[in-house]
Amino acid sequence: INTDAVKNLGIAADAVGAKIIHISTDYVFDGTNHRPYRESDKVNPISQYGTTKRKGETLLLALAPEAIIIRTAWLYSEFGKNFCKTMLNLTATKPQLKVVFDQCGTPTYALDLANAILTVIDKIKSADDKSKYTGIYHFSNEGVCSWYDFTQMIARIAGHTQCDIQPCYSSEYPSPVARPAYSVLDKRTIKETFGVKVPYWIDSLQQCIANLLK
Repeated sequence: INTDAVKNLGIAADAVGAKIIHISTDYVFDGTNHRPYRESDKVNPISQYGTTKRKGETLLLALAPEAIIIRTAWLYSEFGKNFCKTMLNLTATKPQLKVVFDQCGTPTYALDLANAILTVIDKIKSADDKSKYTGIYHFSNEGVCSWYDFTQMIARIAGHTQCDIQPCYSSEYPSPVARPAYSVLDKRTIKETFGVKVPYWIDSLQQCIANLLK
């Protein structure tokens, strides 16, 4: 799905002259940076997921050179299964939780990503030269936190103060999936190119949880 399906979309787009906006991931990086990742930074995926997503990026740009790829990270929303909804439930029902604090990134509200994509589309539609808008861009909400910080804020906004949330190391909860320890994305390119407005992650989290609690 991450590689072959994207290749097929690229072939189809090239055949009919369509422009694709494809969503990719922070997992194309290894997480060893100590500053937000820019689009030009060297990729080095450390998981099968990241590897196949990177292959999809490469194939798409080769087959459909006018495609746009938007890398994002730590997505959540009111819909489907995600970290925010899981922690809302756990902090409401468990007396204590341990959450890793040595992995940092930026929670990204899916509604904000959707609005960014619409802004990109509007910019391209109104442009005299649509071909200049191509390549890779980064989008996540503003700010940075750990999964522990994210959980603390979820519980605080929801009023789940009875749950004792403790920080722990990733090594205490070994996972079959290798995750980047640092996956903050630099958004300056998408902001400067398309005029995208990027909300702060806590502001967006408050909006999402308000909708969920309704």
